[in-house]
Amino acid sequence: MAVPVIMPRQGNTVESCVINEFKKHPGDTVAVGDILFTYETDKAAFEEEAKVAGTLLANFFEEGDDVPCLYNVCVIGNPGEDFEQFRPTEDGNPDVAAPAAAAPAAPAVKPAAAAKAWKGNAVPVIMPRQGNTVESCVINEFKKQPGDKVEVGDVLFTYETDKAAFEETSKVAGTLLANFFEEGDDVPCLFNVCVIGEPGDDFEQFRPTEDGNPDLSAPVEEAPAVEEAPAAELAEAPVVMGKIKISPRAKALAEKSKADLSQVVPTGPDGRVIERDVQALIDAGKIVGAAAAAEAPAVAAAPVELGVPCDDSYTEPMSNMRKVIAKSMVASLSSMAQLTHSLTCDATEIKAARALYKAKGEAFGMDKISINDIVLYVVSRTLTMPEHRALNANLIDDGKTMKYFRGVHLGVAVDTDRGLMVPTIFNADKMSLKEISDTVKKLAKECKEGKIKPDYLKGASFTVSNLGVYGIESFTPVINPPQTGILGVCAMKDAFKMENGQIKAYPSMGLSLTYDHRALDGTPASKFLVDLKKNLENFNLLLARG
Repeated sequence: MAVPVIMPRQGNTVESCVINEFKKHPGDTVAVGDILFTYETDKAAFEEEAKVAGTLLANFFEEGDDVPCLYNVCVIGNPGEDFEQFRPTEDGNPDVAAPAAAAPAAPAVKPAAAAKAWKGNAVPVIMPRQGNTVESCVINEFKKQPGDKVEVGDVLFTYETDKAAFEETSKVAGTLLANFFEEGDDVPCLFNVCVIGEPGDDFEQFRPTEDGNPDLSAPVEEAPAVEEAPAAELAEAPVVMGKIKISPRAKALAEKSKADLSQVVPTGPDGRVIERDVQALIDAGKIVGAAAAAEAPAVAAAPVELGVPCDDSYTEPMSNMRKVIAKSMVASLSSMAQLTHSLTCDATEIKAARALYKAKGEAFGMDKISINDIVLYVVSRTLTMPEHRALNANLIDDGKTMKYFRGVHLGVAVDTDRGLMVPTIFNADKMSLKEISDTVKKLAKECKEGKIKPDYLKGASFTVSNLGVYGIESFTPVINPPQTGILGVCAMKDAFKMENGQIKAYPSMGLSLTYDHRALDGTPASKFLVDLKKNLENFNLLLARG
């Protein structure tokens, strides 16, 4: 079945996008995850990946065209299939709800040299990859359930990485035939999540296994019909599990109904208890204490003995975002040679500048400039020094290649109710101090409101994390791969020095640089801190230079 690929909508206010380059051309073989074309809005550039495998039948636009969002851009299918029914007009995509003109019969299975074929009209929807380092995403909520009608652009499900939440919209119209996972599941990228087609279409061929999506290069045999086991069958073969793997939805139903999970028969993937299993217990009347509760008389509560040890702890599952952050942090520390150097700088000049902006800057829109904004400005200028290019870089290809950036793209750690997020200030080295201040406040606000665009949560060349506001005097920040360094900014505190034979107090600020020892050695890392200290202590001269 030919499947059109639409121009995504990158934000509610975006009405069209410009195609930069087609990576696939008519006749090319396409695999799931292949980049079909690159495109851009007025803010950023994106890549569109294939959600299905096959052959690219046609591109409906040319490079440089400004394409309205949700218009069909190209189409994937089997060689010889009709695709003209998907060609957009000036008014939009054609209505293909009615039967299309007869198309030449496509082979049931493509030659071995071609891409993997699929059977029938059903189209799988994969878990997108939101960044090169993202391996899996957690499903938050399914917006469509099996049997629901689906239109192009409808939200199928929401999902999240450790950085942000996303919505997956449908690229085809039809009926949702199946969801292969449940809410709360951590799904590997590019695995089939659900499938869309027409009622009665076969979809079991798309159900993923532990190893990934099934290989559809060979003909798919019809699976024999499987009858649902009646409740009586559950009673005959109860399964008692010491540690039960249970989906969040099933767990909530079990707690609400007090279903006896010791008698549950798991039917979900990988032995997971899912909602229908709990419902089967409820239907069979298998409720914890159901029989005893009806006969047992009320018993007065036993008096509490003072001094008797007790366990008053309680447990609760980690949030989905916390799980992904934990996984990311372990991966960072276990895959990189991280080392931290620290020093303190004299913060007299930057503290005085901050006081000046606060007292007299309102007329210039500069009264909100913070110490952190000043640090970001100084870091962006220090990283432009040629001797520090190894810190304004990414280490890629499993540590085999250094990717150096001409501009400084600063990641800024932001604490939110959902967890730590790191938006990026692109080309910070070309911004004024006020522009950096305005940008970081806007990005932080969008992160906390959950409105940050995915493009601003990647692409950083270096990160700054400031815990000084909490009074932290020293800490070891963890690098965000594939970056090679991260700066920790600590709290200001009074220090003392001898000046003209007198003891003089001054504000000092701690700086902690964690760097990847694979990318640079200790001496150049230390020199970066020394230059950063010099620039902070001579902020007015650095600012005058621009």
